[in-house]
Amino acid sequence: MAKTSKQFIQDLPKIYGTYTGGFLLFIIVMGIAEKMGVSGRNIGLMFVGFTIFIYALIGWISRTTDVDEYYLAGKKVPTVFNGMATAADWMSGASFVAMAGGIYFGGYTYMAFLIGWTGGYVLVSTLLAPYLRKFGCYTVPDFIGARYGGNFARFCAVLILLIASFTYVTAQITATGSIAQKALSTPAFPVSFEFGCWTGLITILLCSMLGGMRSVTWSQVAQYIVLIIAYLIPIFWISWKYNYGIFPHIMLGDEVTRLAALEQQYGLTKHTKDVLDAAKIPSDALGNATSLKYIVSGHSTVPAGHEVAWRYISLALCMMIGTASLPHILMRYFTTPTVTSARRSVGWSLFFIGLLYLSAPMLATVSKISLMDPNVPTAIIGKKIADVTQIEWVKNWLAVGQVKIVDFNNDGILQLSEWFMNEDVVVLATPEIAGLPYVISGLVAAGGLAAAMSTADGLILAMANAISHDIYYKMIDPKASVKQRLIVARVLLIVLGSGAAIMASFKLTGILGAVAWAFDFAMSGLFFPLVLGVWWKRATRSGAIAGMLCGLIAGTAYLVWVGVPNKDITFFMGATPWKDIHWIFVDNLRFGIPGALVSLIAMVTVSLVTKPESKAVMDMVDEVRIASGKTVIRNA
Repeated sequence: MAKTSKQFIQDLPKIYGTYTGGFLLFIIVMGIAEKMGVSGRNIGLMFVGFTIFIYALIGWISRTTDVDEYYLAGKKVPTVFNGMATAADWMSGASFVAMAGGIYFGGYTYMAFLIGWTGGYVLVSTLLAPYLRKFGCYTVPDFIGARYGGNFARFCAVLILLIASFTYVTAQITATGSIAQKALSTPAFPVSFEFGCWTGLITILLCSMLGGMRSVTWSQVAQYIVLIIAYLIPIFWISWKYNYGIFPHIMLGDEVTRLAALEQQYGLTKHTKDVLDAAKIPSDALGNATSLKYIVSGHSTVPAGHEVAWRYISLALCMMIGTASLPHILMRYFTTPTVTSARRSVGWSLFFIGLLYLSAPMLATVSKISLMDPNVPTAIIGKKIADVTQIEWVKNWLAVGQVKIVDFNNDGILQLSEWFMNEDVVVLATPEIAGLPYVISGLVAAGGLAAAMSTADGLILAMANAISHDIYYKMIDPKASVKQRLIVARVLLIVLGSGAAIMASFKLTGILGAVAWAFDFAMSGLFFPLVLGVWWKRATRSGAIAGMLCGLIAGTAYLVWVGVPNKDITFFMGATPWKDIHWIFVDNLRFGIPGALVSLIAMVTVSLVTKPESKAVMDMVDEVRIASGKTVIRNA
């Protein structure tokens, strides 16, 4: 893989085809080892250890001291493989670990995440990707700095990038902590969440430090292969084992009807916050108890009519616009050979992402049915609690605090309303819930780790590159040598990653919540400066700065003012709450809406009252809009 020649690019299908075959063979070997009596803990260790070794090896082989290779993988990544790398970069711990769990507990409303995350690529393809590639920049702040002609504009873009990416990477390291608990813990030797976070960070740095974007790209292709195999195999296995249909995705409607009947049979109970507090169920460890989105028994109060529609559409809108604003995703399209290939790469990205997203609702459904269906031998609802707590997988999750049982009626029988589980571990626990061999649990853990690592790789690299290139090189020391720039970038990887691991250990919010915040931060400050920078020649430096800062401040203020979860809403100067019209406004998952609106208004207003940019800038924008030909600028 050290080769960077045309021959290496031509050999990529053979290289990754061999890798895929080897990974499938490894799964078979692990299955045989389980049959021969190897413990689940050792199988989990081997899955995690083997995949981490492969990613680290790719990172080592792909090491480089060339600036173009470090920042942009030499702009030689073919469209299909860039699509796979982008999909891995995109399908984070939230997609792999938390998405099905969110659907499991929250139902169809969580589909707004899927609609928004996939729909966002339409915006990326039509509004930004080919044009940013045509621009020829290294980073998203690089485009802002060159388009608006000023270091302060570049600095503002770096600031927003750091806030959004740091929030996002914290969620990914949180996911690695949960996965490490699953793969490495036993009742006798539980592994702490904090240990898992630092283990994940070390692995992430092994993949990215030496080769930058080059290492990350080829690691992410390998990680995508692992995560998609790990996600799909359990779905098809469970579906085949319990007769859910040969192709379960097209049978989803029937299974949802079956699930509704089971829930009605066992009964659903709404737990109030007081009841949950009395049961000592901490919302920070087992989900957001205060919103009652807890397990199959804890459903949030369902609003009706316009409020449901607004919440669904507004969440999807935030995820869509946030997708088109995230720097670590946009910079992936800087690595393609041509402008045209950048657009095609977006299409491949959406295809590879769709393979997982179309499967998330099915995984949530079969997992939930397997937990309750009396025809499934491993179902636990309706069984004696004393027996349930002796089941190996239940003991494991109880030991690390991800599952809790509360016998509310003291009858010794596990009711639907007495079983609580952190939504972030639903996917990891599904193979055991359905009674699949433990080798599948090890596979799923490896897939979840691949998903979290691949996104964290891209995020930490985006932050380090922005500071080293846009702050250190462009603003502080333009004469810095290549060696100095790369040393700064690698040190920053360690510092930023360590900071994210420390923040993740506090578990300030769930994985999906942290990811949604990252999208809202990016949407608040970057979307309109990026889009108008391409499509509105009248946009000025002052307007862009106003848009970035005002949007970021407005969105953050809204989050702190009325949106922070688990706190009483405090209104400015004692104003009366909005009460019956509260649905018009947005909560902590949607603060990007007021942020982006303020950004747009500020940017347009200030641009119109300030002097237009120079003719050279106008001509450059015209040239950028032609999505073909040579790049407009070249980075030194």
